[in-house]
Amino acid sequence: MSIDLSRRNFLRGAAAGAVTAVAAPVAEATPFGPREPKQLPPKAVGMLYDSTLCVGCKACVSACKQANGMPVEQPAHLAAWGEGTWDMAEDISGHTLNVIRVYQNGTMEQKDREKDGYAFVKRHCLHCVDPSCISVCPVSAMRKDPETGIVSHNPDACIGCRYCVYGCPFNVPQYQFDETFGQIAKCQFCNHLQKQGKLPACCDVCPTGASLFGLVTDLQAEAERRLAAKPGEMYTFARGKLGGDRPSHEAPLGEYQPHLYGEKESGGTQVRYLTGVPHEKLGLPALPDHSFAAVSEGMQHTLYKGMIAPLALLGGLVFLARRGVKSHHDEDPSS
Repeated sequence: MSIDLSRRNFLRGAAAGAVTAVAAPVAEATPFGPREPKQLPPKAVGMLYDSTLCVGCKACVSACKQANGMPVEQPAHLAAWGEGTWDMAEDISGHTLNVIRVYQNGTMEQKDREKDGYAFVKRHCLHCVDPSCISVCPVSAMRKDPETGIVSHNPDACIGCRYCVYGCPFNVPQYQFDETFGQIAKCQFCNHLQKQGKLPACCDVCPTGASLFGLVTDLQAEAERRLAAKPGEMYTFARGKLGGDRPSHEAPLGEYQPHLYGEKESGGTQVRYLTGVPHEKLGLPALPDHSFAAVSEGMQHTLYKGMIAPLALLGGLVFLARRGVKSHHDEDPSS
């Protein structure tokens, strides 16, 4: 009996000690919540995509394929029609980094109208200010340039875990499942061309300036000017690069949705969208202002501050062991 009582007392004391050890750092630790958000680099580059200027020509898709050595891709149900001649990818994939999609409603009488209208939208990496793909990557294969802010992928470091695929709120990184040694594919904003002093291919060939390259701070100011102007007014639109030397063109301003998409979504992105149709209708997800990476890392840092998580686990194991011993003695009359 004395041995059993000693064991019970030991387990009871161990459990109490574990709870006390856990409670102390919990009381001192910062409450669960996001860590400090990462900030946009001062010289970060990005893109302003104006859906009201896009004519759906897909020159950007073709230029992206050529600049990045990507093959023609066709959905199975369209392959027989195109016979390998036309690139007809319906969404981004392991072989398509940039695609133009179309919104259609009713009679489609007027462009950029939600009802009985249609609109184009460009889909590719938004180059988040605080990227989830970098946060979840266990080997630092995803990287963010500290000066330009461009999010790139290093295939030599990648182990193919595909955490970035599941972690991205925009569903951008894609894995090449059809390849024997598949890799992650995503828009890297033609980083190799920018190093040569050139523009990203999609911005370089856009005939209307719907895809406009520049410093994010300048693009933000340009977007705000367009939002502040009156719909229908003649406006001078830059092409290629904001502030560049290419000839601009004049056209009436469209009627924009009041919110500049990408300004705050998921902690902000370096690609911003001006649209005439609500963002969710164009497949742009509704997201909180904070980054998911900031939330998950904030929780991890709180849990492991002062070894809270391991001590909590120990306390739980001691509690289960104690309950098991109690059940054993309750069931054994000889004890």
